Amino acid sequence: MLKAKKVFYCQNCGAQYDKWLGKCNSCNEWNTIVEEVVKKETKNDRLQLFTGHKNTAGKSNQPILLQDVGLQEFPRIAVPGKELTRVLGGGIVPGSLVLFGGEPGIGKSTLMLQLALRMKNLKVLYVSGEESEQQIKMRAERISITTDTCFILQETNTQNIFQQIMEIEPQLVIIDSIQTLHTAYVDSSPGSVSQVRECAAELLRFAKETNTPVFMIGHITKEGSLAGPKVLEHMVDTVLQFEGDRNHIYRLLRATKNRFGSTNEMGIYEMNGDGLREVTNPSEILITNRDSPTSGVAIAATMEGNRPMLIETQALVSSAAYGTPQRSSTGFDLRRLSMLLAVLEKRCGFRMGIKDVFINIAGGIRVEDPGIDLALVCGILSSNEDLPIPQDTCFAGEVGLTGEIRPVNRIEQRISEAEKLGFTKIIVSTHNLKGINVNSYKIKILHASKMEEVFSLLFG
Repeated sequence: MLKAKKVFYCQNCGAQYDKWLGKCNSCNEWNTIVEEVVKKETKNDRLQLFTGHKNTAGKSNQPILLQDVGLQEFPRIAVPGKELTRVLGGGIVPGSLVLFGGEPGIGKSTLMLQLALRMKNLKVLYVSGEESEQQIKMRAERISITTDTCFILQETNTQNIFQQIMEIEPQLVIIDSIQTLHTAYVDSSPGSVSQVRECAAELLRFAKETNTPVFMIGHITKEGSLAGPKVLEHMVDTVLQFEGDRNHIYRLLRATKNRFGSTNEMGIYEMNGDGLREVTNPSEILITNRDSPTSGVAIAATMEGNRPMLIETQALVSSAAYGTPQRSSTGFDLRRLSMLLAVLEKRCGFRMGIKDVFINIAGGIRVEDPGIDLALVCGILSSNEDLPIPQDTCFAGEVGLTGEIRPVNRIEQRISEAEKLGFTKIIVSTHNLKGINVNSYKIKILHASKMEEVFSLLFG
């Protein structure tokens, strides 16, 4: 017989309490603690939902030596498209559980449906708890991809989902979304902390026991974090974040957690009328073509994981109109911008404390690579003096607190990317020239160790 237990959960952070409180002691939010009823089950209450084996709840594993553990190689499942393959670390790992989050309307369901329709060699089950079969059919016709291996299921009850999985036996399962699912073993509304945790636990158990990869689409909160308990991100193998601005057509796919690959990779997509298109050469779209040089614009050679990119940094410096100088940054850390301005004030003698400074990374992307410091500083000085930087010059260097130009990683790839896009000059740190054959590049490599040397190379 099922026993009911009342538990109080914070709907913001997932903290659990034995009684109701007005304020959560974990996240300090008010009126977020809600009572939920969790049914406690005996060992024989729940049957195996997705295997034909007997219940093994009473079985315990025995410890063995690490050196005696045998390894079984599972080849990764090939994914159509280089962007998703790069972010996942080379493909889909069998039995993995992937959480895919992003803002509403950013294109999560579109990307997952494209994945389901393009996996023509696998039997895919697309479970939707938000849209009907007709709505999914309309999106599939807009994408213009046909397949006979993709099954659509409109269901929110996990027990019914696993029953259909036993009949179809798919090789890939996509859940849209985890916040809409509910299980009969938890007496609370869909999307609550206990429902999300229990449904994710059932999907995790299914993925590991059947060696079937599962993709779960997750909603995010107004702060930008994934909705539901924090334990949800700990349970899954990979957490993918789909970012972008509705005012821009480009979408960025990042892995914030990946047990089977790097978390530094990034995929870029372009949203158009027939779905999401991969952007294989982001440097060409992130650099604006101009007929004449403009002050405040500098090109930076940056790295996103193993991918070199050239991005356009824009700076605007003007006199403070309201007495207090303004500092605004789009796509770049505002605190690092304040540090760079302090370096220019203290080490280089430029009076930036009385100027408004605005920074923008073109294309709507956000960059955390310190290798774009040199380009930003040169763009700020170019706007301050109203002297344009030559359009055939790019930068790759980190600026230290003492005003020195520090070396950056993977300098050879940055130089090769700049040469491929037609740049004739690149300014790097003097310390980066160690072990580099300058004569092997057609691009002219200029070097500097102090900011004063950079100013001399640019403006004489």
